[in-house]
Amino acid sequence: MNLRIKNNRIMVNFLERDREAFWRDGCFILRDFVDEQRCIEFREIAEHHLVNQLAPIEYEADVQYPGAPENRDAEGGKTPRRLLQAISRHSKFRCWAQSDQLVSILEKLFRSADLSLSQTHHNCIMTKQSGYSSETLWHQDNRYWSFEEENLISVWLALGDEDIQNGCLRVIKGSHREELDPERFDAEQFLRTEMPSNKKLVDQSVPLELSVGDALFFHSRLLHAAGRNLTDKPKLSLVFTYHTKKNQPIQNSRSAKLPEIFLSSRLFDSKKTGP
Repeated sequence: MNLRIKNNRIMVNFLERDREAFWRDGCFILRDFVDEQRCIEFREIAEHHLVNQLAPIEYEADVQYPGAPENRDAEGGKTPRRLLQAISRHSKFRCWAQSDQLVSILEKLFRSADLSLSQTHHNCIMTKQSGYSSETLWHQDNRYWSFEEENLISVWLALGDEDIQNGCLRVIKGSHREELDPERFDAEQFLRTEMPSNKKLVDQSVPLELSVGDALFFHSRLLHAAGRNLTDKPKLSLVFTYHTKKNQPIQNSRSAKLPEIFLSSRLFDSKKTGP
């Protein structure tokens, strides 16, 4: 991946080898994808919404992952996990999620100019707060998504540095290509790490440490997890999920709860990105 400046904008030359790396590993990081000042603006908006508890919010107590408060009335029970509906929260989030800079790369990854943004899945500010953040166990995002194809891509923009200490994502590269038997997952569709075959997978995992402005693209079948935030500062990330228009959410499922947002960029070149 190369960066170049044109008309005061960062343009991305996304190369075929970058696309091949994504489909091989199930993830790809574009370093310095968004300038730091813009990330600061995003973070300030998110912090304002957090301080004022602007709904809709998912709390750590709601998901009951390891380390979460027992309920909303317990100590730390009002610790936010996600600020939901980022698209509707602020025009700056909405503009970036639909920007040519971002959508053009997704078009190349999918080799399609007909894309949709899901308003139901991710579409959030993901947070890990100090003190009461939980541990996210090994899973694939498709465990609770219902689409005709398990082929979606999420984009995770770091609004600050992310490392092992504050709970960065860990991934098992290539796991999106694995066909895993259902018995390797528990009732909540988390990987059963006590099984020898799964332990072997987890032993291959790597942390994906990010700096402010880095963007992580990862496949919905990629096995990933995250630790708790052990620092005294919150970690914030802007996350959206995309798919091709032909890959529709299953009717009457949670994935079809909100309408899709159809996208296209002016930078797509089918001659360069087609099969």
